[in-house]
Amino acid sequence: MVGTMVSADEPGPVRRVAASVVHRFGAATVAFAVLVTIFGAAFAVSTPPFWGHDEITQFGRAYQVAHGGFLPEEIADTRGVSYGGEVPESITELMGYALKDYTTNPQEPDPMVYDPADYDRFKRAEISTAEEPVWFTNTAAYSPVPYIPATVGIRIAEALDLNVGGMIMATRLAGLAVYLALVGFGLWALRRHRVQWLVFAVALLPIAVFQAGTVTADTMTNALAIMVSALLVKALFLGDRLGRTETAAILAAAILLPLSKPTYVLLAMLLVLIPVERFAFGSAEPRRWQRFVPWVLAGVGAICFALWTKIAGPTTKGMGLMRPEHQWNSVRPADQVSGILGDPLAFVDVFGDSIVYRDQRWFTQFFGELGFAYIDVPALSIVACLLALAVAIGIADRMTASTRWRTWVVALTVAASVAMIYVTLYMSFTPVGYYIIDGVQGRYFVPLAIIALGVLLRWMPLRLTDTEGKTPTFGPAITIAAASSIGLIAALAKYHAIVWG
Repeated sequence: MVGTMVSADEPGPVRRVAASVVHRFGAATVAFAVLVTIFGAAFAVSTPPFWGHDEITQFGRAYQVAHGGFLPEEIADTRGVSYGGEVPESITELMGYALKDYTTNPQEPDPMVYDPADYDRFKRAEISTAEEPVWFTNTAAYSPVPYIPATVGIRIAEALDLNVGGMIMATRLAGLAVYLALVGFGLWALRRHRVQWLVFAVALLPIAVFQAGTVTADTMTNALAIMVSALLVKALFLGDRLGRTETAAILAAAILLPLSKPTYVLLAMLLVLIPVERFAFGSAEPRRWQRFVPWVLAGVGAICFALWTKIAGPTTKGMGLMRPEHQWNSVRPADQVSGILGDPLAFVDVFGDSIVYRDQRWFTQFFGELGFAYIDVPALSIVACLLALAVAIGIADRMTASTRWRTWVVALTVAASVAMIYVTLYMSFTPVGYYIIDGVQGRYFVPLAIIALGVLLRWMPLRLTDTEGKTPTFGPAITIAAASSIGLIAALAKYHAIVWG
């Protein structure tokens, strides 16, 4: 009897299992997995079909890729040059209804959704065999790579003979699963470092979780960028050696990320700054040929980026159709390039005006402008996220392993990546002679946030300490997780209340 008695102070089996899981995977990894599963699935359910960012055109391109249409396909359109593909009519009917519904919203306090029963009816429909062309010039420019998760979701839905609603949900959840896996892997790589909580705070921004729960190429793009940033921080700024799986992941991302979104090609190229001895190439002392492996993979990624840019280049001729009718022929990339080269000061002036007129919108959008309902996350979400980021920065490890010149190269790369966002939208979406660079959104800067903050932490010696001069971990971790949760709860509550009533 005595031998079978358990001390009151001894943890129970549930606590022992939980402690083992946290020890193996890292506290931030476990907390992220729980929160992104809950809130990602909640956004996937709460967001009406095709109300995500460009979700109509994103789904159209995903469906095309899922059925072997890897290259952009031009379609007939009386308005001008257009690209798109065939989608089942039962899905396009729901697309048309959703487009009309979110563009003809009633005034407050009426809910945005006109009639929930209509969505239920469309979602119950079977996937029709008859198809019709859908316009998606803006997403036709994307390579098949960022649509791999959506392709899997669509194929699973077809294999299970799901209805329209089932296919949309399967496609959303497939993207969420990939976001969970890739970002979770990046957090796991940092499980021995306090900076894991900074990656956690960025990955759980409401806008990132919202996109992970809808159909968009940005889900995989964000996941790859966050994973790459986590591995760069570990190897470059913290000086830790990457494991074999981590080495394989960052080398593969050097090809996949440039093919996911061109504006982040330079982020993937930063792996060449990692000292070769910090890669796991199978020997303590790298062989001579192994020193060239990161450069070769970065070169392959750059070549793939260049080839796809050339393939997708013609689609820019049709981007004007995304604008009001009187501006359909005003988006001319060649004229914009000539303008930049001929009068660079005029472009600088337009850039400055863009900041003056739009910087407050970009700031809010960085935390969340949720889909084509255009709902800004509440102030509580922004304050909570800022708190999480501030505490995460305060307890982060000291980034002493990166040399001064490497840090400067990273900083300049981040600046160049930001510039690419502006220049790309100036050429592909902004009308010639327009007073600002149009189309820039705060969510485009999320994939660059972690590596940018890594540079800041390298230069900033200030850290939070307790009365004994040590950096605390448990309390700040609870604060960061709680603040991120509050931010997501507030964002989800506001979105659901405004959209559904």
